[in-house]
Amino acid sequence: MTPMAVSKRVVADRLDLIDSLLREIRSLPLGDQTLFFSDRRNLWSAESCLRRSLEALFDVGRHILAKGYGLGVSEYKEIALRLQEKAVLTETEGDLLTVLAGYRNRLVHFYHEVSAQELFEICSNQLGDLELIQSAYRRWMKEHPERVDSNL
Repeated sequence: MTPMAVSKRVVADRLDLIDSLLREIRSLPLGDQTLFFSDRRNLWSAESCLRRSLEALFDVGRHILAKGYGLGVSEYKEIALRLQEKAVLTETEGDLLTVLAGYRNRLVHFYHEVSAQELFEICSNQLGDLELIQSAYRRWMKEHPERVDSNL
């Protein structure tokens, strides 16, 4: 695979989608567990928005690796490792993205093991982890304009 320019449009679109999905999660009654669980639709909305946010986060990482570095990576944990190797992410950010990859895999493949309480706790207390990776991607884009196609 030959490195090319990372599409600013693709990255911006996915990061905007994540922002939108996180707003949807935060619009749920996360401050009141009883209220949250009183309507099962809250749980399904939270799960869907969280899963889609994680997918978009990994799509951005895969796009940066493919276009910016010519690396084809399909495994989610490998995306985190390669982004760290290429200094797109710091070691701490790479480790966090590895944890998020594991959680994404649980949501998709071991969904029956993810409890409603666990999902509530993550949506209530850990959405900042996704925003931290978003910020790292934005930082990399600003620091590497030579690798970015700025056409929107």
